[in-house]
Amino acid sequence: MRVFFDTSVLVAAMVKSHPMHQRAFPWYLKSRRGEIEMAVAAHGLAETYACLTTYPSRPRISPVAAMALLRESIVRTSTVVSLDGRDYLEALDMVSDKGRSGGSVYDALHVIAAEKNGADLVLSFNRKHFEPLMRPGQRFTEP
Repeated sequence: MRVFFDTSVLVAAMVKSHPMHQRAFPWYLKSRRGEIEMAVAAHGLAETYACLTTYPSRPRISPVAAMALLRESIVRTSTVVSLDGRDYLEALDMVSDKGRSGGSVYDALHVIAAEKNGADLVLSFNRKHFEPLMRPGQRFTEP
């Protein structure tokens, strides 16, 4: 089964002190054991890096440590889905047609990347942001 992880799940899975770590980490472990195929959006890597390097933990996660986590724990073990200019325009059309603004465009990019990957399931802790953007037939769950 192909499972698409959004940024909220990736960050929670990588940071032990994150309040959602206990819910996200088992999904990550399933991918490591080969029980599921993990997919992530290329732009989600940048979002995850930004979140990891600004996460209010003690000690802070350094840029070097964040990159090591991205490379070893995410990139090496998942399919990274790249989007092109048409995909970005589609995401912008999707959110503008639905009257959504701000960061919802990034959620739309995740939805499009999941579709492009053929993911069977989309994981996110942001149900209210994702569900209005999901395509017919796409399955969503909060870990």
